[in-house]
Amino acid sequence: MWVFAVIISIMLKIAFYGGAQEITGANYLLENSETKVLIDCGLFQGVKVCEDKNWDVFPFSAKDIKALFVTHGHLDHIGRIPKLLRDGFNGRIFSTSPTRDFSRLMLIDSLGILSKEAAREKREVFYSEEDVEKAMSFWEVVEYDKPVEVGDLNVTFREAGHILGSAMIEIEADGKKIVFSGDLGNPPTPLLKEPYKFRKADYLIVESAYGNREHEGREERKIKLERVIEDTIKAGGVLMIPAFSLERTQELLFEFNDLVEHGRIPSVPVFLDSPLAIHATEIYKKYESYFNKEAKYLIDSGDDIFKFFGLEFTLTTEQSRKIIGAPNPKIIIAGSGMSTGGRIIHHERAYLPDPNNTLLLMSFQSPGSLGRKLQDGDKKVRILGEEITVNARVEAIGGYSAHADSIGLLDFIDSIPDLKKVFVVQGEPAASMFLTQRARDYLGVDAVVPSLGDSFDLV
Repeated sequence: MWVFAVIISIMLKIAFYGGAQEITGANYLLENSETKVLIDCGLFQGVKVCEDKNWDVFPFSAKDIKALFVTHGHLDHIGRIPKLLRDGFNGRIFSTSPTRDFSRLMLIDSLGILSKEAAREKREVFYSEEDVEKAMSFWEVVEYDKPVEVGDLNVTFREAGHILGSAMIEIEADGKKIVFSGDLGNPPTPLLKEPYKFRKADYLIVESAYGNREHEGREERKIKLERVIEDTIKAGGVLMIPAFSLERTQELLFEFNDLVEHGRIPSVPVFLDSPLAIHATEIYKKYESYFNKEAKYLIDSGDDIFKFFGLEFTLTTEQSRKIIGAPNPKIIIAGSGMSTGGRIIHHERAYLPDPNNTLLLMSFQSPGSLGRKLQDGDKKVRILGEEITVNARVEAIGGYSAHADSIGLLDFIDSIPDLKKVFVVQGEPAASMFLTQRARDYLGVDAVVPSLGDSFDLV
């Protein structure tokens, strides 16, 4: 009995408190007898920007956590960090430099949206701007491939290729190596380096947002983008592109820059109508050393890869309102990527009824979101309390996704030898189960889809 108790006391464990059979809310607890750490602490997002369970008490003691490792700056990976501090966390926070900058930007920006939702529901927001600044005071930056130690854990950040500064987290503990993919990139991308290739790991926690779908190739997606632009301009219409402020918008600016400068599309006004995306683009410019060789070559040759003739940044609300008075044809890039808020919904309300216009979806559309309804072909939607008839064309390009597709994810799993077990997370149940079954059948890997709250011993 005494020997058994000792074994239990040193057991390495992982628990899944978010991102389990759902895409958002990434939150994983890794612990042994010496140390407890978290990987990501994200916002749960669904039909509403902020779901009710974001207010729930954490299922662990926040004050017992020694460190939080952040894979990247999207809200579904960082959105509850200030709440973690409010609930007693007093440890260290680690990420790359771009992720730290993006996190501060995103957390303060989302606070405004959350405050409006909370006011409608007559409850308080679960964090304040002061909590964000407190989190920044705990935040330490690390470089890729340079290990840090927390307790008896050895932790290394590896390039994920998802957004600027995104990382996979490699943790060595108790003689085992555990890899958290975070969100895995979709190479080749216009801006970022390819994901790191692991030589070995014992356990892998891998995302599955596109676990049951395949993307178009790089050339195919660019040709399709060019065609949609040309068709809309020829019709004298408005092209609306809901885009996430991090990575998708910057990739689009890069692609538009190339298309315009090489005369592949007519020159028309292009409005970047998103203060968050504008500020995020400034952060991109700050960290050019993180770009791939192709992007750095263009920058070194004097090309401003995020600027071209006809592009206008509309930072203020007044500037945004003036877009409707600009003559057609024109192109509007605005957030949010799933049309769950932001300025894009005002443009959709104005322009979706016109058959000459086009809505181009280039991001994953969560079930229940307005973007998903439009993608699924709904002809009547409610926007800002008004019923809107959808006569505009709705197009989708999956190839610009910042997430690896089913083939990319399977190849990533297959590239890591000697895996004892794979935990498939951060996907809708159908996507996670599809990838899990493929890993079992094609690769002979022990793969499982954990449920929320599940805990596993890593032996």
